[in-house]
Amino acid sequence: MLRRLMVYLYHYAKKDGNSFMLREKILNKQAGILTYGMTPPKASHTPEKIAEIALKQFERIKDLKIDALILYDVQEEADRIDEERPFPYSQTLDPTLYSKHYLNDLQVPKIIYRCVGKYDEAQFAEWIQADKGEDRYSVYVGASSSKQEVKLDITTAARLSKELNSKVIFGGVVIPERHMTKNDEHLRVVGKVSNGCDFFVSQATYNIEASKDFLSDYYYHCLKHELEMVPILFNLAPCGSAKTLEFMKWLGISIPKWLENDLKYSSDVLEKSIRQSLSIFEELLDFGLEKGIPIGCSVESVSTRKVEIDASVQLVRDIKAIIDKKVNIS
Repeated sequence: MLRRLMVYLYHYAKKDGNSFMLREKILNKQAGILTYGMTPPKASHTPEKIAEIALKQFERIKDLKIDALILYDVQEEADRIDEERPFPYSQTLDPTLYSKHYLNDLQVPKIIYRCVGKYDEAQFAEWIQADKGEDRYSVYVGASSSKQEVKLDITTAARLSKELNSKVIFGGVVIPERHMTKNDEHLRVVGKVSNGCDFFVSQATYNIEASKDFLSDYYYHCLKHELEMVPILFNLAPCGSAKTLEFMKWLGISIPKWLENDLKYSSDVLEKSIRQSLSIFEELLDFGLEKGIPIGCSVESVSTRKVEIDASVQLVRDIKAIIDKKVNIS
């Protein structure tokens, strides 16, 4: 009995300590935050199948040196684009439920994505107030398009969070590619920060010029108005096939034509995309370190193919080595 209690206390202290470290890194606006993102299994799976998938995911990432695991809240996005989805949409398990019931033994903080438009104010308030007293982390996602019907907007979700549970640290989504046409992504970020956002995660990054343009405007705006800059985590996702490339484009990921051609005609598209992702992140990190912008990284696989998932896990290790060299040890 005593041994069981000691084991429990050890795991609780470790989990609580990791959560405290993530909280400190975010609130202290540190560079080098590293996360890994996953989509929960299909909701239609049996509990036994979900447990089997969870075990595989647990074994795959349990030894990764990450600050947090991101769990996505997927929405269909059929009204965002007229083209047919390359991979059929399937409803997935609620990320909060999946985290609690299947990944609770994974000793890293969980950042739960929340597509806030799916919930009314009462539902969202109930979710916010659950597990009061515990550090919780989330990313609030708005409508995928102006056509999408929503029950709750981002501003209201942020207000409810601040009013109902101060232990919830929430972030937002940043889309540097949108800055190329609207030139106001930095103002969107600043506005969300004023509403309580403490960090941001981008969509998959393949257009470095768009990312640097956004960062530059964000930096000079904050410098002019004496504002602190919050962590920006650039998402990286390996591309291992023509089908994955097609899906990435459907998702709205901006891939320059020259790079699309290089990937499409490469003898090893996966290796090419990984090398490009590492180069992009290192350049963005150097850009951020020079200007004092807290740059971090989030890695995922948009594909369910094992070879691409394995590549994303190795990409985390490679990114961690870059961060250790440039941020953690310098």
